[in-house]
Parts: sequence; C-alpha cells; structure tokens
Amino acid sequence: MNAFTARELRTAVIGAAALAAAALIPLADDGYYLSLAVNIALYAVLCTAWTLFSGPTHYISLATAAFFGIGTYTVGLGIDTLPFPLLLAIAAIAGGLIAGLVGVATLRLSGVYFVIFTLGLAELVRQIVTWLQTNFTNAVGLYVFTDFTEAHIFWMLLGLAALVYVTGWLINRSRLGFAMRIIGNDETVARHAGIDVARSKVILFMISGAFIGITGAVLAPRFAYVEPPSAFNPLISFQVVIMALLGGTSRLWAPLLGVIPFTILFDQVSAHFPNHTSLMIGIAFMAVVYVLPRGVTGLVEDLVRTRGSGRPATVAERAQP
Repeated sequence: MNAFTARELRTAVIGAAALAAAALIPLADDGYYLSLAVNIALYAVLCTAWTLFSGPTHYISLATAAFFGIGTYTVGLGIDTLPFPLLLAIAAIAGGLIAGLVGVATLRLSGVYFVIFTLGLAELVRQIVTWLQTNFTNAVGLYVFTDFTEAHIFWMLLGLAALVYVTGWLINRSRLGFAMRIIGNDETVARHAGIDVARSKVILFMISGAFIGITGAVLAPRFAYVEPPSAFNPLISFQVVIMALLGGTSRLWAPLLGVIPFTILFDQVSAHFPNHTSLMIGIAFMAVVYVLPRGVTGLVEDLVRTRGSGRPATVAERAQP
C-alpha cells in the first residue's frame, strides 16, 4: 500500500475536523436542528455506502430499502434478548448475505434488469415480513425500547460515516478498487485482463449492503415501533439515488453535496406540503438526470477543465472519473 499523499492527508485532516465539529451539534441543540442533523448523517452514510458499489460500477441499485429494513428488523427482533452491539454485527452480516445472494443472481445482468430486480427486492422482503408477522405473531410491527436518545443515534451515525469513508478509502487503494475502476470503464476489457468481474461486483455489493444494514439497525431505536411500511419504505431507495447522483459519484465524499441541500429541502416540503413529497422526488429525479447527469462535482470538474484549457470539455473528458 502506498504512503499517504499530501492531498489525502489534507483531506483526512479536513474530514476529521468536520466530523469533530459535527459531533458538537447535540451540545448546542436537542430539538429541530439535532433532528435535521440526524437525517443528514443518516443519508450521508446511506449515500456513501451506495456509492461504494454504484460509483465505480455505474449500476443503479434500488435495494437500499431492503437492506435498511433488514437491519431495522434485526434490532426489533433481538433487542429484548441480545446486546445492541451484537445486533449491529448481525444486521451487517444479514445485509451482506442478502446482498451476496442478490448479487449472485443479478449482477451477471446489467442495465434495466438489475434496476428492476433491486426495485422489487424491498417490496418482496416487505411482503414476506408482513406475512410472517401476521401469520405467526398476530402483529404487524415490533416495539424497540432502548435508552438511546437522538444525540446517541447521531453520534453512532457519525462514527459509522467515518467507518464507511475509511473503508471506501482502503478499497480505492486495494486491488479490488483497481479492478472495479477497470470494470466501470469497460467490463469486456476487465475480463480480458483476467479480472473476475462477477466476483468483484458481488464482493463490493456485499460490503455496501452490510453498511446499509448496520445503518438500519442504528436507526431502529428512533422509530420506537418498527413496522414493514416504514422499515422497507421504497422512498428511502429513491432518495438515496437522487442525493448521490445530485452530489456526484466520482468521489467518495461527493454525495454529501447532494445530501445536505436535498435533506433540508425535503424536510421543508414534508412539513409544508406533506401530500406532495412523492411528486417532489419524481421531479428531483428527472432534474438530476437531465440537468446534472454527473452531479455537482461533475459540473465543477467540467468548469475547471474549461478554464484550464480555454475550451469546453470533450465527451471523453466528461466521462472520466
């Protein structure tokens, strides 16, 4: 592994300082702004975990809600008998295993087939969980009583965000990261280079699913009462995709540029126009795809290239990660 570069060291220092500053938010406010900060931290983790896989592969996964719900239900089922840290580990394993099974079944496909399957996965899991609870427990939800406050959940999400970033950094510097960059550029070239394309994609999808599963487990105490519609809410999957694409997926930190403004905007729309949130998400998705196909970071990179060369960026340059 190569030593730290000056740029990586500078990024690490800035990231650590930002994380330390964010950790002070619960000391300054325990109401609305803390709740908003929890939502931002939540989607920062989800979008970064999503970008771990979808960034280099360019596969649009809509399975976030499935892994998230599995993590949430893991805590709901075991909170009365098992310690919380162990439940986090189980949620990670469960999310990773489900992602592995989905990956083996679908990652040999590409394009719309993968998108359709992952879109239906969350609904399939939700229906299975609902059927099991209705027929074997005569209930449709689970109570999650803990001593965790909003501040505790926020700090856990911050720690998880740091772990996701470190994991992504390590992957980028590993042989798996190098292989995924080749795969993202051209899978045919990757196969000819001797890379096991299917295996590499499945491994990365499992890592992403594991982190999303842990995130669902961390957030379970915030719900207090966990039920399938909230745990496996498909809006989670669409919001993650919109935020990640808005910020951009070419850099591990780029989704933050989409998470912060979109979370604030969505919070305001939900508060003042609660019946129009789905419409807003649909408009936002189309706007991101047509206006900012490479996200904010892609737009900035194009502007930098234009100023540096004195000419507009070419199609080939815009396609570079």
